[in-house]
Amino acid sequence: MLTILHKQLLNDYQQDFPLSPTPYLDIANSLGITEEEVLVAFSALSEQDFISRIGPIIQPNQLGISTLVAMAIPEKHISEVAEVISQFPEVNHNYEREHHFNLWFVLIAHDQQHLTHVIKQIEKQTNFKTMQLPLLKDYFINLGFQLNLEPQEENFPINA
Repeated sequence: MLTILHKQLLNDYQQDFPLSPTPYLDIANSLGITEEEVLVAFSALSEQDFISRIGPIIQPNQLGISTLVAMAIPEKHISEVAEVISQFPEVNHNYEREHHFNLWFVLIAHDQQHLTHVIKQIEKQTNFKTMQLPLLKDYFINLGFQLNLEPQEENFPINA
């Protein structure tokens, strides 16, 4: 079951995770529980796919140069092409979509020359063309969601 602790961790730390050498201890101290309890709760949330990772969200264009890339890949090749693309450290957010352009990812490089080089390598290794969609206007979308902390029956079993 999704407990009040799980909901509190999701509500309070999906956007304001402590930046310190001991973030889990800091969270534990703020909640009046042990660091081990925090780690067990986050582990359970991860195992049940309530969270996919804990880490920073950095605007790609703040790290150098970035572009959104789309590719039209035949369904029978989508997994192998996605695997090749995901091997590049410059690639993140590699997702399949229901569209003619069905594979989308963000590419980040330190400069335009390196970005172009990586695009050419991806095209060479996959034998498929890319379509680059560079950021023209930045929009901020807050993807934080607050959960109701009231105890209630829920169909979200958590083993922790």
